[in-house]
Amino acid sequence: MPAVSPAAVPALLARNAPLRRPALAAGLLALLPVGAACAQGRPAARPAPAVPASHATVREALRVLRADNAWTLDQQASICEVPAPPFKEAARAAEYRRRLEALGLRNVRIDAEGNVIAERPGSGGGGTVVVSAHLDTVFPEGTDVKVQRSGTRMAGPGIGDDCRGLATLLAVARAYDRAKVATRGPVLFVGTVGEEGAGNLRGVRHLFAKELAGRTVDYFISVDGTGLAVTSRAVGSHRYRATYAGPGGHSYGAFGMPNPVHALGRAIAKIADLQVPSSPRTTFSVGIVQGGTSVNAIAGEASMDVDLRSESAASLDSVDAALRRALDAALAEERARWPGSTAALTLKVDTIGIRPAGSQPDDAPIVRAAVEAGRSLGFTAPTVASSTDANVPMSLGIPSITMDAGGDGQGAHSLEERYDDGAQGWLGPQWVALVVATLAGVR
Repeated sequence: MPAVSPAAVPALLARNAPLRRPALAAGLLALLPVGAACAQGRPAARPAPAVPASHATVREALRVLRADNAWTLDQQASICEVPAPPFKEAARAAEYRRRLEALGLRNVRIDAEGNVIAERPGSGGGGTVVVSAHLDTVFPEGTDVKVQRSGTRMAGPGIGDDCRGLATLLAVARAYDRAKVATRGPVLFVGTVGEEGAGNLRGVRHLFAKELAGRTVDYFISVDGTGLAVTSRAVGSHRYRATYAGPGGHSYGAFGMPNPVHALGRAIAKIADLQVPSSPRTTFSVGIVQGGTSVNAIAGEASMDVDLRSESAASLDSVDAALRRALDAALAEERARWPGSTAALTLKVDTIGIRPAGSQPDDAPIVRAAVEAGRSLGFTAPTVASSTDANVPMSLGIPSITMDAGGDGQGAHSLEERYDDGAQGWLGPQWVALVVATLAGVR
């Protein structure tokens, strides 16, 4: 098949139409030109850029971040008190745009998908760096988002994930301005929408498919999470809703016809018995089950939401195919159970979300830059795998990582979410500032 443009892939991956074929993510990535798919046919890694920890203006920016840490925490708390429920991030986006404009960034705007984009020009001769954090939360509209503060501790929905990341971006932009850091390459500060759950990375997909289409992006950094780890590998996911449907009827009077709930039960049992590799780590889960109207009725419909994950596109494709076989076998077995019935029983599989998998070696320049920058600040950053906004650019062959933003977070995605800045929470913003300066270059 002919190659497709890397810019077109996010839009293709975002489609949520019913899908009956496995291997969507792997298949689309396979259509990329040779060298575009991460870790497949790419040239040998270039040397990691030198960390400019001793550069005068960078040192001053790091000093500002530590000295003005209280300002960063105020930003974290106050932006978190602006609601940003799934698919309704507009109020927080508008406030974030206002804050980026107040920091003197250029061409600050909200794109058609709802992302906030701001630019800090470079002097020339350096790579373009996109650094982002996500605006959305997992909490529904109407959730009390008041932040409670006590010393270095804060509590509130989304306070760590990802209000910490949003505040870090603001702090880095402010420190660069105050220290007069002149990067060689331009730096784009972005607040994305749709990173969580059903958002299916819609913000970052739009960013690369539309806003940045035709523009070279040398490095992408997502700031998402607490602690001091670097996500260098993208855990891909396939999420489906499988629905069995029939005419339904009275549990006694219509007995003898295929039952959608029974078919669903057969399918769940088969899914529970799937065998997957431990390396690369590959997982499956039935997360939601629903259907039926009464205890004395044969349901007309029963469905389940299934989540499949892996760091490997090939392994994800394999467990996807096994899932399809389990679903089809359950359908056939429930039909066969009632050979005398003419009642129909059908299966429909809808795509809830597709996140592409991706990987890059720990000696990739962007990963080495993050690790070396951490060492220069006095800590060792472990490399881990996760599912974040970086999945999309990483799958397109753009060097990408997700960085934690310091401090200690607990209870993410719960109403009891907490963040403790501790004694050295400022290390997170310092780390991000130093990595961005490393990748963009400093004049």
